[in-house]
Amino acid sequence: MDAVLNGIHELWTVLITDIGYLVSPHWWRTHAVPLFNILMIDLTLAGDNAIVVGMAASRVEKSMRTKVIFWGILGAVILRIIFSGVAQQMLQVIGLTLAGGILLLFVCWKMYKQIVEADTHSIDHVEKNLASSEPHPNPVSFWGALWTIILADLSMSLDNVLAVAGAAGESTLVLIIGLAIAIVLMAVASTYIAKLLARYPWIAWIGLLIILYVALDMIYRDSHRIACANYGIGCSETIWEGIKHRLGMWFR
Repeated sequence: MDAVLNGIHELWTVLITDIGYLVSPHWWRTHAVPLFNILMIDLTLAGDNAIVVGMAASRVEKSMRTKVIFWGILGAVILRIIFSGVAQQMLQVIGLTLAGGILLLFVCWKMYKQIVEADTHSIDHVEKNLASSEPHPNPVSFWGALWTIILADLSMSLDNVLAVAGAAGESTLVLIIGLAIAIVLMAVASTYIAKLLARYPWIAWIGLLIILYVALDMIYRDSHRIACANYGIGCSETIWEGIKHRLGMWFR
């Protein structure tokens, strides 16, 4: 618990220090690519939250559905803040970025199966169930529905924060902006995003490719950090820098 609180405190301290960069055009130009990657990651992953929360809320009595949705979204927000408080610090430890990249590859595999097999519930069907006054065939209690949402949020929050932290790199301010975007999209526009992804699946493919790139970059970057620490080679080289370096060698 102390590590989580210290992580959140350090995140807040760095944010206060770096907040002046928000008025710097140079900072925005420098971080334009990671910010775009984070926006696409948040768009791709935000729709799942609306479906999970809606499905769980539709199983309780209609009078309690608004309350379930509110507490479900609030729980997701809290989990994202907690995970973000320690994620970037942990990814600075040699070996953990490599492990995070491998975990993100598994997230990519899950997303790929969902896109290809259309293995997801229709948001229109979920909304129809939410609006229905008839009892659900498999009803649950308020706490049962909330527990279902929290368990699902654990996985979704970890996926989102890991991908965003990996895309942010060493910039805490970029991580905070990514977290803020994720929370706003999830709380305000997740249902619309779920419909958007269903109507334009190519958005999900772009998000998947970006997350795949982030995963490979994390694996590549930390492999070089390990090689640098042990053998003194490949220090601080990202996958993009590595590609440009190899292309430069080939076309000399």
